[in-house]
Amino acid sequence: MTAPVRLPNRLIRLFLGLALFGVGIALMVRARLGLDAWNVLHEGVAERTGLPFGQVVIGTAVLVLLLWIPLRQRPGFGTIANVVVVGLVVDGVLWLMPAPENLPLRAALLAAAIMITALATGLYIGAGLGPGPRDGLMTGWAARGHSIRLGRTVIELTVLGTGVLLGGTVGVGTIVFTLAIGPLAHWFLPRLTPKPVAKASRPRWTRNSSAPTDAASSPRSSGTAAPSSPRSPTCGSRTAG
Repeated sequence: MTAPVRLPNRLIRLFLGLALFGVGIALMVRARLGLDAWNVLHEGVAERTGLPFGQVVIGTAVLVLLLWIPLRQRPGFGTIANVVVVGLVVDGVLWLMPAPENLPLRAALLAAAIMITALATGLYIGAGLGPGPRDGLMTGWAARGHSIRLGRTVIELTVLGTGVLLGGTVGVGTIVFTLAIGPLAHWFLPRLTPKPVAKASRPRWTRNSSAPTDAASSPRSSGTAAPSSPRSPTCGSRTAG
């Protein structure tokens, strides 16, 4: 038998994953080599409004959650935590980290950002406490009988195009992220999803004895023959071996 993974374990994975997700976004912003589609939109909105990047991330997530209503999607605890935590961490890391000018360092930041984002995706999805707002939009679309591949493509292209028009950064990092994040997240997810804990089975007890019926207590294992039933047609045909 197996027992479900304990809630504290899942909460640790959730919040660690969300925090790392925010770190990954901030590193991509500081690399200035191109962002993924949603963050191109976030950066474009931040450029136009003057709002901090993280606040735009939070605001966009709230708007996406409103799109869950016609799709009849219900947010989980992890969904709400995603809305709040990721944006706060992004603003915190951007405040602490200056933008480097050295190209090799910027490339290293981009590579680290992609790896950290994939790791974070495995952690917070593996926690099983609710998808992120954008992930839920995809699953809700698929639940209505539509092609998730078509829906994701249309949404990503729309978001990317809007972000470019608003001034978001598109570059080699956009292409590398798009090609790498799927395979990396696919590798991390099963390895970071906690396995159910196996319950120890209790020993079986006989009706007329207080000792467990295991091999050691069996009369045959001690080298002596078990008494034959008088009703058995093969009574006395076997000897102790």
